[in-house]
Amino acid sequence: MFFHARNGSVCIDDTDMDYVSFGKGNNALIMLPGLADGLATVKGMALILALTYRAYARDYSVFVFSRKNDIPENYSTRDMAEDQAKAMKALGIANANVIGVSQGGMIAQYLAIDHPELVKKLVLAVTLAKQNEVIQSVAGNWISMAERGDYKSLMIDTAEKTYSDKFLKRYRCLYPLLGYIGKPKDFKRFLIQAKSCIHHNAYSELDKISCSTLILGGACDKIVGKTASVELADKIVNSELFIYSGLGHAAYEEAKDFNKRVLCFLEK
Repeated sequence: MFFHARNGSVCIDDTDMDYVSFGKGNNALIMLPGLADGLATVKGMALILALTYRAYARDYSVFVFSRKNDIPENYSTRDMAEDQAKAMKALGIANANVIGVSQGGMIAQYLAIDHPELVKKLVLAVTLAKQNEVIQSVAGNWISMAERGDYKSLMIDTAEKTYSDKFLKRYRCLYPLLGYIGKPKDFKRFLIQAKSCIHHNAYSELDKISCSTLILGGACDKIVGKTASVELADKIVNSELFIYSGLGHAAYEEAKDFNKRVLCFLEK
């Protein structure tokens, strides 16, 4: 399969965690995705993810992890980080480079705080250190939509808040289809994860992150706010910051140099 891409799962206590692996490098690279994981895990996505992130496949053995499959109520981003550490240890992954996007970045913060031996370098993309009015409003609305089962509105609002207007002009014609594609059987997983974003607060402990950290944000981010990345950089001592002008929460998808910028940081 493309770049040795494969789907896998690892046992975590009384459940398991889906992951995708690809690449042939000697160094491990962990990717932690955002809140979309609440609607569908990475199960079966090996080929698609390997193609999407092929820039990393030559130099790294890449692992893209979901949250565990059976998640309890009040499951926090710190709990998610603890389970992520268990998964890495079970797979023999240590001293890895870690990329966390959005909610994945919240988890990555706690992974670096509580398990510094597992994190070599850290990349935090379009994420925040603690709740603010922006995330409370946006995620609060998503929670309301999910609670009433309004999947179409949830998908449209997510797209409108995530992508730039230039990007959306090409895809708004597809909005009528969004109510039918990818709808989960229920919204329990999404609701638990969305609530964890609202309650995330690692701000007072960010000075415990000792590894080199790259923080990437979007100047027009409508989900975590425009100043969230600056707030992270102010508290993480060994960090560097780059803000994409004109882009929002989807800077990691829309910025053509995003992967190159990450690779340059990792290879320093």
